[in-house]
Amino acid sequence: MVDPIPVPARPHALLRYLWASPNSLLGLGLAAAASATGGTVSVVDGVIEVQGSVVRTMLEHAFLIEGGASAMTLGHVVVARDEAALSASRSHERVHVRQAERWGPLFLPAYAVASAVALLQGGHHYRDNAFERAARHEEKTAALA
Repeated sequence: MVDPIPVPARPHALLRYLWASPNSLLGLGLAAAASATGGTVSVVDGVIEVQGSVVRTMLEHAFLIEGGASAMTLGHVVVARDEAALSASRSHERVHVRQAERWGPLFLPAYAVASAVALLQGGHHYRDNAFERAARHEEKTAALA
């Protein structure tokens, strides 16, 4: 069962949720599918976290990353293979949540363009994606603080 999502206390927080909502709706679809197939859904710090079942299969097979992805952010929804993947990727995925709040409905298209740019520059579509580099940098900076 999904814990109720707390209503953001400040108006600008509500605007961030609304701006990111087109991507969050995609994540909520995955949350519903996961819940219906034995996965778990919970809310941690205002972000819906989904793990297991159909989400695990999707992350293992639906991406052009060797071995698949361990987690992915869609607005204010993070989907992961399992609890271990959620725990290990939480700080990285929170950076993507903030990116989704900034870019709103443009986040997924911008992410795809960043992957294409990385490839065109001779890099890797995932590792050299500007959003991924920024997430790794912010994650590393936060760990040092």
